[in-house]
Amino acid sequence: MIIDCKKWRKEFGVDDIVKNFDFPEKEEVDKYYLQFYHKMDKDGRPIYIEQLGKLDFKALYACTTQDRLLKCLIWEMSLSNFYRVKDYVMATSSIGQDRYPECMGKFYIINAPWLFSGVWTVIKPWLDEVTVAKIAILGKDYKDMLLAQIPKENLPKELGGGCTCEKGCSLGDEGPGNEAKWQKIEAEMSNGSPKTA
Repeated sequence: MIIDCKKWRKEFGVDDIVKNFDFPEKEEVDKYYLQFYHKMDKDGRPIYIEQLGKLDFKALYACTTQDRLLKCLIWEMSLSNFYRVKDYVMATSSIGQDRYPECMGKFYIINAPWLFSGVWTVIKPWLDEVTVAKIAILGKDYKDMLLAQIPKENLPKELGGGCTCEKGCSLGDEGPGNEAKWQKIEAEMSNGSPKTA
């Protein structure tokens, strides 16, 4: 797995992406693809939220490409959409499970439409069993399951929590990258002298 990861990092240009990637279309992408980091779960892991139900693929791919979205993912860490959703989920899942193994603690899909069962049936065999075990597909009664892992004050109100950031949770800049500890580590790494805690 490590050899494959090193090979992929070289082929995909991960080091160059981290240092030089520019995503000027981000503001436009955010209009069609709501995704953001927001605080931490009970195990101290960052909470990453994607609202795929609000995703507008036609408008999204008019302003960027899947390749650029994947690069942005690395840089940041309806039926007609079925194949696009499948391809994108497969690509992002592959990066998550193969290139950043064991970084994902839990993965919740909430309010999944009935068509998602078909998508999940197609995607599931391509994923590692350990990854599949971390994924929970939840219906409308998802609140208790989320709150078992995420403190109520860290979960956005629209998802059943108690957080109401002043600018809205998606724009609140409350992700783990805004914490002083992570900013210090990032500064040390950019100076070429990473230190471990």
